[in-house]
Amino acid sequence: MSVLEIRDLHVTVETDAGTTPILNGLTLTIRTGETHAIMGPNGSGKSTLAYTIAGHPKYTVSSGSITLDGEDVLAMSVDERARAGLFLAMQYPVEIPGVTVTNFLRTAKTAIDGEAPSIRTWTKDVKSSMKALRMDPKFAQRNVNEGFSGGEKKRHEILQLELLKPQIAVLDETDSGLDVDALKIVSEGVNRAKAESDLGVLLITHYTRILRYIRPDFVHVMVQGRIVEEGGPELADRLEEEGYDRFLPPGAEEPAEAPVGSEA
Repeated sequence: MSVLEIRDLHVTVETDAGTTPILNGLTLTIRTGETHAIMGPNGSGKSTLAYTIAGHPKYTVSSGSITLDGEDVLAMSVDERARAGLFLAMQYPVEIPGVTVTNFLRTAKTAIDGEAPSIRTWTKDVKSSMKALRMDPKFAQRNVNEGFSGGEKKRHEILQLELLKPQIAVLDETDSGLDVDALKIVSEGVNRAKAESDLGVLLITHYTRILRYIRPDFVHVMVQGRIVEEGGPELADRLEEEGYDRFLPPGAEEPAEAPVGSEA
């Protein structure tokens, strides 16, 4: 069993207004086999948490710790975090012109495992995962995310998840931009990866609709950079009905979460 532990995490980012605190003492523990959902209003720090775990250089950890099985994640480079078993499915996957999906996936698998996968086995696995995600086989020869629709990009993220087999996956608003059919297909992919490898999942979302397909063990409410309430799946249903107003002091404004790429 692998354990990702986040303790009293404080994170800042540089904005036009100067150094801005985003995470303000966040504590969270995720184990393999568990599914955790983080919900909260815009600007509460959810994407900042995801990118901090992954090692994005824009975010500065001012105090606190992140460890994976006791190892200091913050001391690892981005590629070392991936090899250790961490995975990030981005809210806005980037395009990589000139690199085909086939080459990207095999290169990533080789880098993570330390050796190239068997061609015969690898080709079979890729075709099987693409079929399950209802991806046209022609996508394997296209450049990564170039000209992909929003749904196609999200399916490609889950394709990576299934093939790279991490210990802990952070899914940053994987449901955004998906229609009902695509949402079900993507959710089935996450559930399949979890069933096959005892994956631990940190699912960041605004809405409960994806939680109808990916059932969380724990739901955490994040407001103003910290966890303010925790519970089971019933908490998500309550949030759907009541919103987040009860967690905010009168007149409080949420901090503007700094964008990454095209993030809002």
